[in-house]
Amino acid sequence: MTELRKDFLWGNSVSSMQTEGAWNEDGKGPSVYDIRPATEKVSDWKVAIDEYHRYPEDIALMKDLGMNCYRFQISWSRVQPDGEGAFNEKGIEFYSNLVDELLAAGIQPMVALYHFDMPLNLAKKYNGFINRQVVDNFFQFGKKMVDILGDRVKYWLTFNEQNLYGFSHAFPSSGYLKGDKTLHDQYQIFHNVALAHAKVANYIHANKPGLQIGGMEAYQVAYPATPNPADVAATREYTEFVDNNLIRIFTEGKYSDEVLAFMKAHDLEDILKPDEMAEIGETRSDFFAFSYYATATIDSTQIPTGTAPNYFAEVGTKKNPYLQANEWGWQIDPQGFETAILTLQNQTHLPIFPIENGIGVREHWDGEHEIDDDYRIAYHRDHIQAMKNAVAKGANVIGYLGWGLIDILSSQGDMEKRYGVVYVNRTNDDLRNLKRVPKKSYHWFKRVIASNGDVL
Repeated sequence: MTELRKDFLWGNSVSSMQTEGAWNEDGKGPSVYDIRPATEKVSDWKVAIDEYHRYPEDIALMKDLGMNCYRFQISWSRVQPDGEGAFNEKGIEFYSNLVDELLAAGIQPMVALYHFDMPLNLAKKYNGFINRQVVDNFFQFGKKMVDILGDRVKYWLTFNEQNLYGFSHAFPSSGYLKGDKTLHDQYQIFHNVALAHAKVANYIHANKPGLQIGGMEAYQVAYPATPNPADVAATREYTEFVDNNLIRIFTEGKYSDEVLAFMKAHDLEDILKPDEMAEIGETRSDFFAFSYYATATIDSTQIPTGTAPNYFAEVGTKKNPYLQANEWGWQIDPQGFETAILTLQNQTHLPIFPIENGIGVREHWDGEHEIDDDYRIAYHRDHIQAMKNAVAKGANVIGYLGWGLIDILSSQGDMEKRYGVVYVNRTNDDLRNLKRVPKKSYHWFKRVIASNGDVL
C-alpha cells in the first residue's frame, strides 16, 4: 500500500470574492468584481457565502472534517482600498484574526495574494497589470502582507493560476478594462505578472528564511486528437507556451527558448527589458503548486494558420471520446492528474502541491435530507488514488487541497455550479439563510483524511 507522508496537508482552497462578501464593509474598496451585476444566470458578488462574518463557523467545519491546511486569498482592495496609498487596518485585522483562528484549530494557513480581483482604482487608473506601475503597487501590497502575517503563515503564493496570463484569460484577470487585446498587450501582461511574482518571491527569499513561496499554475494536460504528426506537434507547442514557459520562470528565472524565439519573430522583444529580466532571473520556487480539473484534446485542423500557440486550445479543443464530462463540458480524467504530478516532479524536482481539484455539479437541497453526492466521492476517490499512484512512482507530493469544499460561487458567479462537500443554502437570486449542510461526501472525506488517504 502506498503511504502518504505523515505531515501530508489535507484541505481546501478558495478565493476572496467567491467566499467573503461584505463588499463594502469596514473600509473595503471596490474591486473589478464588485461592479459586475447579477444576471438571469449568475449572482452578483456582494454576499458570496458571507465568509467575512461566518468564518468561525466554517473553520469549525474544517476542523471537524480533519483538514490541516486552508488556502485563502487576501482581497487587495480590502486591505488597501485603492490598491495604492493608505492601508486599511480593519481589513488587515480581519485576515490576522482569520489566521489566528485557523492556527488555533490546527489548520495551516496558506496565503495567495491575487486571484483576479484587481482593485477598481488600479483598473481604471492604470488599466491593471499591463501598466508597470501596478507591478510596484503589487509588490508594496505583497510585502506588507508578508511582513504582517509572515510570523504565522509559512506557505505563500502570489498569483492564482499564473499561466492564465499567457492566453486570453490575461485580460479579465489582470484588470484590463480598455484596449484592443493585442498579442503585444497579452505578452506585456504576462511579463509584468511574472515580474510582480519575482519581486515578492525574491523579497521572501532574501528576508524571510523561514517562509516558503511556490509558483502556481493551472497545469494544462493536453492530448493530440489523433496520431497525426500535426496534432502531436500542435499539442507539444501549446504545452511549451502555456505550461513549460512559466515552469522555467518559476524554477530557473528564464523564459523558454522557444517562447523567446516566437517573441523575437513577432516584434515582442521590447517587452523583455534587461533590468526586469535580471530580476526575474533571480526567481526560484520552494514548491510547485497547481490546479487540476480536466484535460484538453487538441485538433490541429481547427487551428487557423497564424494562431499564436498560446491560443491553440481555445480554438482547437476537441471532445475526447474516451472521457466523461460534467454538464459544463469539463472532461473527467484522473489518469491526467497522475500524468500532471509526475511530469511536474520530473521537470521541477520540487515538492509538488495540487491545491485545487474538484467537480462542479448542479445540486438542490430539499431542506431535510442529506444530499447523496456519490459522483463527487467517485471523482475525489479516483483523483486521490491517481495521486497515490504518482507517489508510488517517486513523486514528492506534500498535500491535496480540494476546491471550494464548502460551496462557493463559481468563477463566473454561478451558485448552481457546486464543488463542496458542504452545501450552502442559497441560490443565484435568493440568499435564503446561507445554512451550511454537510453532504454525503463530507463523511467520506472525513474518513479519508483520518486515515491519511489509506481508506478511499
